[in-house]
Amino acid sequence: MAQQCVHQGCGKTYTDEDEVCRYHPGPPVFHEGQKGWKCCKPRVLTFEEFMSIEPCTEGKHSTTDLPPKIEKKEAPDAPVVQTSSLPPPPPRAPIAAPQNAPTPPPPPPESDNDDETIEIPDGRICRRRGCGVTFQKGATREAETCTHHPGAPIFHEGSKGYSCCKRRVLEFDQFMKIEGCKTKDRHLFVGSGKKDAEAKTSGGEEILDTVRHDFYQTPSSVIASFFLKKINKDAAKIVFQPQVLVLDLPTSDSPVPKRYKAEVPLFGPIDTEKSTFKVLGTKLEVTLAKADGSSWPVLRSDDRLTGEILQVGRAGRAQ
Repeated sequence: MAQQCVHQGCGKTYTDEDEVCRYHPGPPVFHEGQKGWKCCKPRVLTFEEFMSIEPCTEGKHSTTDLPPKIEKKEAPDAPVVQTSSLPPPPPRAPIAAPQNAPTPPPPPPESDNDDETIEIPDGRICRRRGCGVTFQKGATREAETCTHHPGAPIFHEGSKGYSCCKRRVLEFDQFMKIEGCKTKDRHLFVGSGKKDAEAKTSGGEEILDTVRHDFYQTPSSVIASFFLKKINKDAAKIVFQPQVLVLDLPTSDSPVPKRYKAEVPLFGPIDTEKSTFKVLGTKLEVTLAKADGSSWPVLRSDDRLTGEILQVGRAGRAQ
């Protein structure tokens, strides 16, 4: 019997209880126009971009609101060093206050009907807001009914809803369950195909703008992890520069491989000769040898300083 998974970021209809479920275990975060999930790093401006953030956790599907418990593996503690024994950090230029940009309206879909000449991938979810129906190969499309929200999501003073209807709720889980207020006789799985084509650039690859990253540090080094599955070890390029980490990480994902390219500005200078990296199954791990022994409150020099004190030798997530 087919059931619908209620995990955030999944929502698929499934029949195999052992099928892998990819979802977000953390709650959504909406702050100063930015949208994202507490469990991972990406932050976006539009609701459509928020809904397309790739899930960061794998588990099993569920029909309840409780996600499966995730076993947390803590990094081994390194010797704790008193911060008073470290030299003071070098002076830095003041950081400009972030500017609050208004959230632009979401773009309309490029087509309101599926192009019948384009094959619909098995498991594709209807693009219309509030629908959530999954396409299954071999199923007839003659008696389809798509119940959805044609309006844009509205989040105001804690209440959540859609501009096309009057219902407002407080919790995000309740917002995701608001039933659609309009119907169409067909779902929208692929549209004109333009959106899928735009996602494939540079020889059929999907280019990633960002990936989740964490870091912790010891007195002599910073250990950073960039989470990206199936990195192609033979084609990956990691270049250490005095205060920049250059990454070019293609994956072996099928059918569309991904590639993450970035120049990461580092908070402090590093010794490029002593810095190393390891490509693992789910991430790239780099060990950045500190050039001056100072403590890093953040990994990237363009990250906003929160005032939080990171204890040397303890694992901690990048803010």
